[in-house]
Amino acid sequence: MKTPRNAFTRRQFVKTTAASAAVLSLPAWATVSGEERIRVGLIGCGGRGTGAAAQALQADPAVVLTAMGDAFTDKLASSHGRLTEHFNDRVDVPEERRFVGFDAYQRVINSGVDVVLLTAPSHFRPPHLAAAIDAGKHVFCEKPMAVDAPGVRSIIASAETAKQKKLSLVSGFCWRYGSAERATFGRVLDGAIGDVTTVHTAYHGGPIQPPRRDPAWSEMEWQLRNWWHYNWVSGDHIVEQACHSIDKLNWAMGGTPPVRATALGGRSARPTENFGNVFDNFSVIFEYANGARCFHSCRQIANTPFDNTDYIIGTKGRCFINSWAPQHDIIDSDGNITWSYDGPRPNMYQVEHDELFASIRNGSPINDGKWMAVSTMMAILGRMAAYTGQGITWEQAMQSKEDLTPEKYEFGDLETAPVPVPGRTPFV
Repeated sequence: MKTPRNAFTRRQFVKTTAASAAVLSLPAWATVSGEERIRVGLIGCGGRGTGAAAQALQADPAVVLTAMGDAFTDKLASSHGRLTEHFNDRVDVPEERRFVGFDAYQRVINSGVDVVLLTAPSHFRPPHLAAAIDAGKHVFCEKPMAVDAPGVRSIIASAETAKQKKLSLVSGFCWRYGSAERATFGRVLDGAIGDVTTVHTAYHGGPIQPPRRDPAWSEMEWQLRNWWHYNWVSGDHIVEQACHSIDKLNWAMGGTPPVRATALGGRSARPTENFGNVFDNFSVIFEYANGARCFHSCRQIANTPFDNTDYIIGTKGRCFINSWAPQHDIIDSDGNITWSYDGPRPNMYQVEHDELFASIRNGSPINDGKWMAVSTMMAILGRMAAYTGQGITWEQAMQSKEDLTPEKYEFGDLETAPVPVPGRTPFV
């Protein structure tokens, strides 16, 4: 890959926004059926954040982007320029509401917005969500929700507070908002293949290209700009990227956490320079209280086949999903395809925001908190088992004291943790 995975190109932006041409002509202070505008703040102005802001602006004609925040001025300026170009007066973010620095998230939240989009690197999700919910804001929360167990515990607490305050909390586990996936998993959970006994999900892809390093950058700045490759910021690729597939495994199992995980993993093909301290492959076995055993594998290795398929095996048949193809089939015990999804396939990223803003308008909050926390923790559990080489129970993982937070947030020196070694790296 020649560009970072989260890069949001001009071509993608035009494709994303083309359907909203009629919306773009509305004045910034437009209302919908006489209702008030919804003020949105963007926290994290990279490619995913810019895309999320574009989708939010398309979700409701009276949505206005009024504040933006990022750790880096250039990221914010680029995002602001692209959004302004395509959404004209729907972007009302003057200089005084463009915030830069580690505290930018709090200043966005305090700027008078109604909704915040949390799309900064994964490490920052728990404190950003806690601050947003404490301030009474509705939230779009990109996946994953945390990189360690203390972070997951914080997410669970914030989700409960959101429920008490009747705030919407929509996750970035986008397949949960895909029409084909909703129909397929709905059938599986309704018993179309009997009781689920085994699930295998795969997320096999290539490496993410690091940015070119500027000699003027401090180590902290380098790690934040190259965040996919440092486990404290990303959680490693099993947490940051392959969590989508682990979420589908969790979905197939009805949201019940496993009781234990064992795993293999390592770093066999990544170059040493510029690729941080993350693994390039994982293979995890999740064991369940009812005897089910589920499997997940992921890798980021060049010149290897891509795979993003899901196999769900039950007592009366099986389900095959290739969301990239796309293909969604229910198969009986004799090998006959008894059902295939052939319905509409709206953009699932857009559906996330359509449903979020509709829930705000109609006063029926969405709260994805419970399952998004379980899926994130399952990915972290898999990483823990692979890093240590040990079998780790769900309870052990949930109570883990391993906190990947650096000593301080400032641009300067930052020690790089060594690459974990199974059998030597301790469980904390």
